[in-house]
Amino acid sequence: MSRKWPLAALALVVVAVTLFVVGRSMAAEPLRLTTTGTRYAVTVLIENPAPGRVAAEVEVTSGDAGTVTLSAVMADMGHSTPEVAAREREPGRFVAEGELFAMSGVWELSIRLDGPAGPEELTVKALIPS
Repeated sequence: MSRKWPLAALALVVVAVTLFVVGRSMAAEPLRLTTTGTRYAVTVLIENPAPGRVAAEVEVTSGDAGTVTLSAVMADMGHSTPEVAAREREPGRFVAEGELFAMSGVWELSIRLDGPAGPEELTVKALIPS
């Protein structure tokens, strides 16, 4: 058996590790969006912003929301998504899971809240990487 096999295996390991490290550095950064209305203020955190199914955590930082729903619109392309209802994880923290973004680009994320102070819809721009 020649010495080429161990060198080839080592080269493959080096390439695999390099691809893993480069791929991780190119992954999308978490998306943190904050907006304030007259009744509520929220911060939305999307750990892995990307087209397709995502999980979005909504923290209500001001106001007492009982329900939260999210939807998104990409007006330039004529795309919109149906509302995704968020479940309350703990008081003031909600999680919505679903397909919010059909493609990469600039989306307008709508956060609809309702509680004792009444309903309110907040909007914020979100850049979804490819």
